[in-house]
Amino acid sequence: MKNIFIINGSHPFAHSGGKFNETLFTNTISYFESLKGFEVKATQVGDSYNTKEEVEKFKWADIVIYHTPIWWFQIPFGFKKYIDEVFTEGHQNGIYASDGRSRKNPEINYGTGGLMHGKKYILTTSWNAPKTAFTLENEFFNQKSVDEGAMFGFHKMNAFTGMELLATHHFHDMEKNADVPFELNNYNSFLNDIMINL
Repeated sequence: MKNIFIINGSHPFAHSGGKFNETLFTNTISYFESLKGFEVKATQVGDSYNTKEEVEKFKWADIVIYHTPIWWFQIPFGFKKYIDEVFTEGHQNGIYASDGRSRKNPEINYGTGGLMHGKKYILTTSWNAPKTAFTLENEFFNQKSVDEGAMFGFHKMNAFTGMELLATHHFHDMEKNADVPFELNNYNSFLNDIMINL
């Protein structure tokens, strides 16, 4: 039995209604609930939550799946607040013990105090930016991928807790040219490929 914790980091704000990430979130829940050998828990950060209960979900999970839109090249402020509150609640309580250093030699071992070793995570992001903004010479992101660039800090945050990246899937040009059935079909194929290798 594998425990899957699914987080929707989207929440309504201004002109961003969060509908695609809501669809993705419910699709992911349905996908894993339809399979044998998986148990699912889920959180939508736009709803109310209890930080202690959220810590327990991280401790329970074998795989954490994060879904987030990207606003101004960062995760939404409500999602950042959720992480700040929940990970802080998890200090010396299942998420991390310390930053990993000792007072005897504080120059080394930073980032080794995580308590979630053996757990894996998946990240999906949705962008207004087209894929070519990351891949073409002289385009906005200077040929740096999402994972090497805008989401580098997010990956380091998870590494700090001891979690290991399982896979990422990024959705591009979702504001002006979204083909949601096509994107969901590709995403489900992505999940199928991961399940084969688990």
